[in-house]
Amino acid sequence: MSTTSLLVQSIPALAQGAVLTIKFAVYSMFFGLIAAVVLAVMGISRSKTLVGIGRTYVSVMRGTPLLVQIFVIYYGLPSIGISLDPTPAGVIALSANAAAYLSESMRGAILGIQSGQWLAAYSLGLSRTQTLRYVIGPQALRIAVPSLSNSLISLIKDTSLVSVITVTELLRSAQEVIAATYQPLPLYLAAAVVYWVLCSVLEFVQRRLERRLALPGRH
Repeated sequence: MSTTSLLVQSIPALAQGAVLTIKFAVYSMFFGLIAAVVLAVMGISRSKTLVGIGRTYVSVMRGTPLLVQIFVIYYGLPSIGISLDPTPAGVIALSANAAAYLSESMRGAILGIQSGQWLAAYSLGLSRTQTLRYVIGPQALRIAVPSLSNSLISLIKDTSLVSVITVTELLRSAQEVIAATYQPLPLYLAAAVVYWVLCSVLEFVQRRLERRLALPGRH
């Protein structure tokens, strides 16, 4: 079979894997961002206990390999009676890991808001929670857009790691075709091209979004 014919025949499998890769990245980004906001708020809390818990979580998740975290969740948790299917295990692992990185971006964005914004909100009678929700939060999200976009691009590539727990994302799809055709080079290259295209599209969207939001320091 020629390389061209092989690649043409592998398009459906790779396309299906690419769709699952995108879904994994989006779900992980969504849940990771929710957890990141919680961690960021903990990080600026007046409670030393909450600050300590948040910092410990971030340190552990950033200081250990994502692959090890995937193994702990999928292969380790069953030993204490918690068994998860590959897909939810993968999403949980990616979300938990992304949350640690996203939280630092969000915390930095929140701390980057001028103190006068807090004082103005307090003068209007808003509580600390209301100030975070209605005044500081929206501005922090706007500032954090570049970092959040970069995290989503990284998640696209990190999804390849869930192939080790039999999730049929893009890399796993390529591996299954390789197992049937015994032609690894063109298929691995094809998978790499698909990853590159997905990341390039996200980079284009990121630039457009930054310009639309007129982020400080961006032209």
